[in-house]
Amino acid sequence: MAVGLDVLGAAGCREFIEAAKPEHPSLIDQHHVLANLYGVINIPSSVWIDEQGMIVRPAEAAPAPPSDAPGMELPQGEIPQRFLEMGGEAMKIQASPEDYHAALRDWVEKGADSQFAHDPQTVIERSRPRSADVSLGHAHFELATELELQGHHSAAIEHFREAHRLVPDSWTFRRQAWSLEKGIDGPMARFWQGPSDENPEAWPYEGDWLSEVKKIGAENYSEPWKP
Repeated sequence: MAVGLDVLGAAGCREFIEAAKPEHPSLIDQHHVLANLYGVINIPSSVWIDEQGMIVRPAEAAPAPPSDAPGMELPQGEIPQRFLEMGGEAMKIQASPEDYHAALRDWVEKGADSQFAHDPQTVIERSRPRSADVSLGHAHFELATELELQGHHSAAIEHFREAHRLVPDSWTFRRQAWSLEKGIDGPMARFWQGPSDENPEAWPYEGDWLSEVKKIGAENYSEPWKP
């Protein structure tokens, strides 16, 4: 089952679902409830759940097979410098698609006998702890989402910012808020995720995708997959 985390709902997910042509159900989670319940902090991520409803691997980076990943249509004409820089940083992001998918196939074939399916204690140890600040941050994000859906964008920004402060390791929270700001016109606007060249002072957030990735190093953007 695939779940798209997007405040915009079908408008934000449909083209990617249709491009992937999945044969399994695809759900849309506008309030990022899945991120709250399962500890998802970036996408793509996966949670392995067996036939008994037990989690055997908690949320972790789950790269798509290179040959199966739908391509992104670049803007027509001259490509803005920001997109060129973003593409360069994205190429540096570390992933282990071959190792991950080999492990996934092993689990599908062997079930509980797979070396990659963990016991409950290991699942707990690998899960992210939930502090009071993190819980409060999720509450701010949920409120921001509802304000956005109700058309109160300015009010939503304040709660998005608080969610970012309280849950600083959540790229899903930051990318969602950044993608709602309009830095350029056109179909690629949601991927800009940063201040516009014409009016950079209007950007309401402390960071943006490109500057934050450069700050931490693209090789640290996704947690490395481990067996």
